[in-house]
Order: sequence, then C-alpha cells, then structure tokens
Amino acid sequence: MAEKKPKKPRGSGRISQIRQAYTMARQTDTRLGWILLGWFLGVLAVFVLVGLLVGHPVYLGVIGLSTAALAVTFIFGRRAERAAYGSIEGQPGAAVAALNTLRKGWEVTPAIAVTRNQDVVHRVVGKCGVVLVGEGSPTRVQHLLAGERKRHARVVGEAPITEIVVGRDEGQVTLQKLTREVMRLPRALTGAQITELDHRLRALTAQQGALPIPKGPLPKNVKLPKIPKA
Repeated sequence: MAEKKPKKPRGSGRISQIRQAYTMARQTDTRLGWILLGWFLGVLAVFVLVGLLVGHPVYLGVIGLSTAALAVTFIFGRRAERAAYGSIEGQPGAAVAALNTLRKGWEVTPAIAVTRNQDVVHRVVGKCGVVLVGEGSPTRVQHLLAGERKRHARVVGEAPITEIVVGRDEGQVTLQKLTREVMRLPRALTGAQITELDHRLRALTAQQGALPIPKGPLPKNVKLPKIPKA
C-alpha cells in the first residue's frame, strides 16, 4: 500500500503567510520587530500596573496579554500593508495590483488603454458606476483618461464615470489609499444596472481588441499579500 502523505498541521498556511508578510515588511521597515515588541510590552505593562493599583494584577495581566496581542496584530497589519504597497509603488501596473484586493462586487479590467511609455488606464465597475484609474506621467495620463472617458460615455448611458490618477502629487490618490477612495464613491446603480453596464463594456473592450500589457505587476492573478485588516 502506498504510504499516505502526512497532513500539514492546521493553521500552518496562515503562519507561513504571516512569516512572509513580516519578512517582506522588514525589508523596508527595519525597526518593525522592535516597534511590535515595544507595543506588546507597553500595552501589557499598562494592564499590569492598573492591576497592581486595583489589587488584581494576575487577572488584568491575562487580559493585558490578549489586548497586547491584538494591538500588535493591528500595528503589524498597518505597517505590513504600507510596506506591501511601497514595494510596488511607482512600477507600471501597481494600481491594478491594489485594485485586485477589492472585495466581491467590483469588476476590475486592467490596462484598457496603454501608451508606449507605459502610461496605463484601468477600469473598475461597481455600484458607483465606472471608475477609470490612470497611472504614469500626469500629463500623458490626463490625455489618456480624457480619451477613455469620451469613448466610455458613448455606451454607459447615465452611469457615472469617475477618473482617478494614482500618484503623490496634488489632486492624485496614493496607491495605499486607492481602494478606499474607490469604495467611498457614492452608490448610483442597482445590481441589474451593473449587469447591463458590464455587458456593454465587454462589447466595447472586444471592439477595441487586445492591448499590449506593460511589464510589471499587471496580471490579474497578482495580488498584494494577505495581511490582517486594520
């Protein structure tokens, strides 16, 4: 009889993900370990001190352990998220890697328009309507977005079209805040309207034909590392 493969301990995959996220974050945040340790000891010390003052150091110490662990998880999640975005910021296609972390209900189509200089426009469809996300040279991207807005306006009807430029200049949205900016847009469409809009946009994309995809984190399967949500 063939030997059965040993089963992996439950939770080992989660531990591996956390280890990978920590290793990646340490590359850009060298003080991460000390910061997390400081938060853990600081929160625990506060609970123990309060416990000594009220006469229940053990009880509050146990509560302090769980609270300190939650605080470390929160801080680690925020700093790991920042490191994940920082590692791809400025690369062609970084925006679509961030957009692919949107929850169910959003349809992301990468690189619906690309220039030779790797300026790119991506499309997001959801209850807010159509969102055109541009990344690249601000001047060239604005022209690219204007052309895409005009092209989409012919088929989307009354669905809202929003333009977002990714970057750190005035009027732009940073990569780290991109998904939040999209999700905060006012809802304007129902489920049936989104389905109809999606069909129209698929036909529009088919008419346009395939576009050259620039090098970088553009493939749709590429996602930012899964990290604890803040």
